[in-house]
Amino acid sequence: MMPCFLTILPFFQVHHDMTGPLSHYFIYTGHNSYLTGNQLSSDCSDVPIINALHRGVRVIELDIWPNSAGDNVNVLHGRTLTTPVELIKCLRSIKENAFVASEYPLVITLEDHLTPDLQAKVAEMINETFGDILFAPGSECLKDFPSPEFLKKRVIISTKPPKEYLKAKDVKVQEGGLKKEKDEEAWGSEPNYAKNDKEQQNEAPEYRQLIAIHAGKGKGGMQDWLRVDPDKVRRLSLSEQELEKAIVDYGRDIVRFTQRNLLRVYPKGIRFDSSNYNPLIAWSHGAQMVAFNMQGYGRSLWVMHGMFRANGGCGYVKKPDILLKPNAYGEVFDPNASLPVKTTLRVTVYMGEGWYYDFRHTHFDTYSPPDFYARVGIAGVPADTIMKKTKTLEDNWIPNWDEVFEFPLRVPELALLRIEVHEYDMSEKDDFAGQTCLPVTELCKGIRAVPLHNRKGVKYNSVKLLMRFEFV
Repeated sequence: MMPCFLTILPFFQVHHDMTGPLSHYFIYTGHNSYLTGNQLSSDCSDVPIINALHRGVRVIELDIWPNSAGDNVNVLHGRTLTTPVELIKCLRSIKENAFVASEYPLVITLEDHLTPDLQAKVAEMINETFGDILFAPGSECLKDFPSPEFLKKRVIISTKPPKEYLKAKDVKVQEGGLKKEKDEEAWGSEPNYAKNDKEQQNEAPEYRQLIAIHAGKGKGGMQDWLRVDPDKVRRLSLSEQELEKAIVDYGRDIVRFTQRNLLRVYPKGIRFDSSNYNPLIAWSHGAQMVAFNMQGYGRSLWVMHGMFRANGGCGYVKKPDILLKPNAYGEVFDPNASLPVKTTLRVTVYMGEGWYYDFRHTHFDTYSPPDFYARVGIAGVPADTIMKKTKTLEDNWIPNWDEVFEFPLRVPELALLRIEVHEYDMSEKDDFAGQTCLPVTELCKGIRAVPLHNRKGVKYNSVKLLMRFEFV
């Protein structure tokens, strides 16, 4: 049996400085948190919300719409075949599970498709459900974001203030070839329920006063969206496609914006299967809320799980100083710039075991033991991202690879170690045999037993690798 060595990560508890403003942290963020499956026809439920909260997710997204009678509020993915769930049920489940995995603040982002009378009803529901734990500083924008430490055990509402819908109704976004997708953030799709600004501001004031984190783009294009206001902070939302286009011309502006404000990035509208995107593009530009579909699986989601294993799994990870401060030359960080190597991570993959106990003995091959190989690599800035592979060992339930890999790292602060094991299949696609992803900055040096997880991120009972981590 493999010896039991010390943990792979040195800290079980929160150890980052939690007294900075919210904008100084990556925040574990869900997208369409109520969906049980695909984006078009799956059920809406409070169950995936509960699951996300138990995993440590700190931002829950709810799309709120009138029910068929127009007298109550449902949560559903609008203009699809998804079956609704009542908003009050989701709010109560959030209240009961909000701080099970983390005591740090929970943000609820609302995609609001309501008339003013239903907004008033939502305000009543939220106030009655959350009471004193709701952080609602009033109807004006915050001048600065409070810290996660200050907001412990508090619930925060974030959405566009009602009058912002009207202002944006006729705005056509076209800046540098960017055109707004017709999806969750397309303002033109919002209901035209107000006649003028004055009337809008007078309607549902109790709803407006709940909004602690104001969202919105305002008029103009990307350059205007990224303007930093010294007197107030806000949240900006971009789709993954918008972000990818924007970083070409506005990369450093995005980093500068996120030093003070919040940036939420969400999956493009055609990801009907609830798949995800590369989160490193957003993180390396300072985006705090990289919104993911948590109900699926895949390599992008494994990387997301890995990032938020950091800092005791509390759902808040302090952004590195390179994203918060200019360098010695006064320049804002550019993840695509040519950078020197800061350190080299040397990884030794000794052996693996546990498949014999956690899998049926015919799972990989009907008549012979499995042929395992490991893939080890880095998810990080483009210059650091790479995957390498061990040799394949045939007919062995306990493979003994004993191979060494070195990874030069230019931005170790944003690097995650990716580990996968597969079983070679000559005639078909190779079989999956386990994975994990670990933040490089929290690796313990020395020989470690590394537990592996299944495709959905659930840890196996017995499967683990014996590895050695060194920085040279």
